[in-house]
Amino acid sequence: MYLVTVLGNLLVILAIISDSHLHTPMYFFLSTLSFVDICFTTTTVPKILVNIQTQRKFISYTGCLTQICFVLTFAGLENGILIMMAYDRFVAICHPLRYNVVMTPKLCGLLVLLSFLISVLDALLHTLMALRLSFCTDLKIPHFFCELAHILKLACSDIFINNILVYLVTSLLGVVPLSGIIFSYTRIVSSVLKIPSAGGKYKAFSICGSHLIVVSLFYGTGFGVYLTSSATHSSRKSAIVSVMYTLVTPMMNPFIYSLRNKDMTAALSKLISRISSIR
Repeated sequence: MYLVTVLGNLLVILAIISDSHLHTPMYFFLSTLSFVDICFTTTTVPKILVNIQTQRKFISYTGCLTQICFVLTFAGLENGILIMMAYDRFVAICHPLRYNVVMTPKLCGLLVLLSFLISVLDALLHTLMALRLSFCTDLKIPHFFCELAHILKLACSDIFINNILVYLVTSLLGVVPLSGIIFSYTRIVSSVLKIPSAGGKYKAFSICGSHLIVVSLFYGTGFGVYLTSSATHSSRKSAIVSVMYTLVTPMMNPFIYSLRNKDMTAALSKLISRISSIR
């Protein structure tokens, strides 16, 4: 699964770079999303593979906090990119004449940078707050990687402030952006229904449909992790949901975007044929 995730997302990035027709804001965000997916999976899977190979299910305290920091950073960055992609489709469909004026390369770069900075600050805040906690000896994490929700459960000290922070940040960086995406797509659907041709409606819904599937997978599994971790003590259920958003969703993204997009399919075919000809 890890190799499929890395290779699939890497192919998407190379296909977009190699095809000049795909040098647009939408595909810039898509290539950034693929890069983030590679980084996101790499924060957890290599350590899991090492543990399986060495038969030692062990991670240091520093390594655990580092893993939490990187997981939160890349999860937050992916969240931000999904919002940007929704905004990009909103401008393209609802305000097509202003698209080239609004969605400039400079704005796209600044949006990604802003999302990265917010994600890093959020991750550092949670990690620093976890540093103040005290833990009992011989800790056993009932999970396949260090996740903030499970670490807080293992703390011997008071975690009231940490929980408040988690719910506050989840509301600000989760619920508010999701509400923005829902609002954007209500406007998009309204505009698409006004398109007279059936072909135009199909193309618009096809592009937006891929993004909606990815958004549903990301937010559905993301919120599912926090709901299962707070509502149940079953580590198995929580682990299954975590596998969905750390492994399955990043692996599915290249297939979702390429199989439903003729431009991406053509670019990938050209790239694969070039690689084959070099051999």
